[in-house]
Amino acid sequence: MKIAGFDIGGANTDLAVIDFENGEIKNIEVDFAYLPMWSNNDDLSRVLIELIENICPVSEIDAVGISMTAELVDAYDTKKDGVLDVVNKCEETFSCPVAYVGIDGMLSLEEIRKDPLKAAAANWIATAQIATLISDNCIFIDTGSTTTDIIPIKDGSECAIGKSDFDRSATGELVYTGTLRTNLASFLDKVELNGKEYRVASELFAQTADVYMVLDLISEEDYVCDTFDGESKSKIDCAKRIARVVCADLEMLSEDEIIEMAKFIHQKQIEQIADGLKQVHETQGLDLIITTGLGKDILDKPAAELLGLEVKSMGDILTDEQCVVAPAVGTAVMMDKYLN
Repeated sequence: MKIAGFDIGGANTDLAVIDFENGEIKNIEVDFAYLPMWSNNDDLSRVLIELIENICPVSEIDAVGISMTAELVDAYDTKKDGVLDVVNKCEETFSCPVAYVGIDGMLSLEEIRKDPLKAAAANWIATAQIATLISDNCIFIDTGSTTTDIIPIKDGSECAIGKSDFDRSATGELVYTGTLRTNLASFLDKVELNGKEYRVASELFAQTADVYMVLDLISEEDYVCDTFDGESKSKIDCAKRIARVVCADLEMLSEDEIIEMAKFIHQKQIEQIADGLKQVHETQGLDLIITTGLGKDILDKPAAELLGLEVKSMGDILTDEQCVVAPAVGTAVMMDKYLN
């Protein structure tokens, strides 16, 4: 059986196509596309088909599982409206069986229409399926382009206190910070440089992708989102954007000073994630951290190490490419279990 698992985010739509044989995974192929759902949600159906076609003919897909976080984008008045729009587009796109990841497991079309919010931002439920393959008792951290999920698992089941994004933002289980799309001004008020503290400009000047390009922690191929100024994703243009954060430019700051700024900013984002992780760790008493997502080594591993916690990577059982789309992989796994 060949199952497509999609994780439809606000900015990126991820896909994992998994071949199952008697419930065992025989092959995994993955892909993703940048799709800003706040402006281009009408393109969703086309993108879903194109992603599958990059791997195999759509006719070979036996079933489709869907997880989502796109319902939060400001194209929708409410999260309920967002969930139902995504669901309706998926139902129109596929003729094979389709089901949706919810906080209580997979949901049918009828179930999701009765209570749409059960599927809102539930993709972390799918990622937990993969984390349990490493340990039944752990905290997994998944930092993607935009957000960080910090989810406790005990006795092989997720035990998050919060179930919605709203609730999890209070429990430490959701830190709204990511490897690519996070405005630096959202977690910085000052930057230390040359022994001085510079207050930052609260503008859309630079994002975290600019920092990690300058530090050679991501490649230009990883920088899949739009730049804030519409210019290129080259290291020189990333440096220009970082300089603007302290109301400067590259005639005022040297390359070494930009790198010094970037290292400081990197550490502050690590500390931001560590703050959420500390809250979950102290609440749940779990010491093993499993990392995944684009930020697993850039942000999550150093955040765990900052707290003196043991760290394992989901890369022990998945490739780096599969780790980046772990919720999509988990969604396909849940869909297979749902059908069987």
